[in-house]
Amino acid sequence: MRPRIGYGAVVRLVTVFVALSAVRVSAQPPLFTSTFPPEEFALHRTALFAQIGDGIAVVQGAPETGSYLPFRQNNHFFYLTGVEVPRAIALLDGRTKRTVLFLPPRNERMERSEGPVLVPGADAARLTGIADVRPRESFGDAFTAAAAGGRVVYTPLRGESVAAVTPDSAIRYATAVAADPWDSRPSREAAFSAKLTAAAAGIEVRDLDPILDALRVIKTPREIAMVREATRIAGLGLMEAMRAARAGMREHELEAIADWVFKAHGSQGIAYFALVAAGRNAVYPHYHGGSAELKPEDLVLFDYAPDYRYYSSDVTRMFPASGRFSPVQRELYGVYFKMYTALMESIRPNATPHDLLLDATTKMDRIVGSWSFSSPKHRQAAERFVTQLRTSKRNALGHFVGMEVHDVSKPIETLEPGMVFTIEPALTVPEDDVYIRLEDVILITAAGYENLSAFVPSDIEAIEKLMAQPSRFDPPAEQRTDTSVRSAPPSAP
Repeated sequence: MRPRIGYGAVVRLVTVFVALSAVRVSAQPPLFTSTFPPEEFALHRTALFAQIGDGIAVVQGAPETGSYLPFRQNNHFFYLTGVEVPRAIALLDGRTKRTVLFLPPRNERMERSEGPVLVPGADAARLTGIADVRPRESFGDAFTAAAAGGRVVYTPLRGESVAAVTPDSAIRYATAVAADPWDSRPSREAAFSAKLTAAAAGIEVRDLDPILDALRVIKTPREIAMVREATRIAGLGLMEAMRAARAGMREHELEAIADWVFKAHGSQGIAYFALVAAGRNAVYPHYHGGSAELKPEDLVLFDYAPDYRYYSSDVTRMFPASGRFSPVQRELYGVYFKMYTALMESIRPNATPHDLLLDATTKMDRIVGSWSFSSPKHRQAAERFVTQLRTSKRNALGHFVGMEVHDVSKPIETLEPGMVFTIEPALTVPEDDVYIRLEDVILITAAGYENLSAFVPSDIEAIEKLMAQPSRFDPPAEQRTDTSVRSAPPSAP
């Protein structure tokens, strides 16, 4: 039978509840982002003005989610304004170098339910640093007047990037919609472009995406700080999952551990679905089934990162479910790690990716030549790894990282300070369904490069040492079973 709660205890509980409720009511969500100060967004707009000449740029904010999920602004709009209001519109006039922000009217019913949001008025101008803030219903007349005379109008034509959306995924989605005879509806961007064309005679609509993409490739110091923090949180989540991992767990349990760490450190969501792949599941680079059980002989691939204040990361590690690498795992992972390190150490600013790959593969030839392999197919796998890098036609080492995990990009000739990207080459033994991959976030600096994820263990000894540490997610001793205990270390090779 449950114990009775006395009247005094009830009074105390109610008092605490009322106090907590008062705190929650007084702690209203901020009207404007704390990610950056207004001058950072003004810097982004100034850079855009330099690219559009006498043209006009028009960018629309994301619509409501249509669900009970938190609203997240699309990345282009946030990059230029920092405004997190659904259906906001920004008009940037290259001739006057002025920005006009259009906001929907106050919705008192929604405010009573979810709290206030930014609305037209003096507060919006003060908080955003955009002096001219108008009601959204005035956008049509303002645009027609600004575009008079047949000016060039730039607007994004690619699908917008919001939570866990990237340019490549947006393009894939748009392509699938266009190819579906039972769908084929125009995109939000295409519909908006058509309405702009109808609203002002003689204008020429051009794609704004390539201009903004090029600007976003080089990160400002404040943006780098955000990617650095997103990477730190990603690494903390990964390391906690490594400490907790053991045979008998399921992939989604490791994912849940990282989710807890992400949320505990203030992340607003995830940058992409969790890629937690045990054993043979790792051969699918974007596997996210999440239901497989970790076996003692499995290597586990863990590739996951948060969406932190509109910036992301992308870190991958592989580790043994048993907590100890087997002799064969040591052989393959060991040679891969040596070659991976050679690639990283070849990175330098003002060099072409192709030149860096040639330098790295020269080092890799020596590594493979001196490595002791237990099987000809393992040697062949390592040699194939080097050959594929040497003959690669891609002018890239991995992919850019920023507001999106596969961030916007432009054709590049050399690596420049302020670029942030990943390296993630994979070593495969297809006949054995073996796939080995690491991934780190690299910042190009004037003096060289910085590995933002270097603190996450990647060599064999450091991984085993980390996995031997206790985790806050370890089951209590009385609840442990044989499958929740790591297997004993293997015999020496």
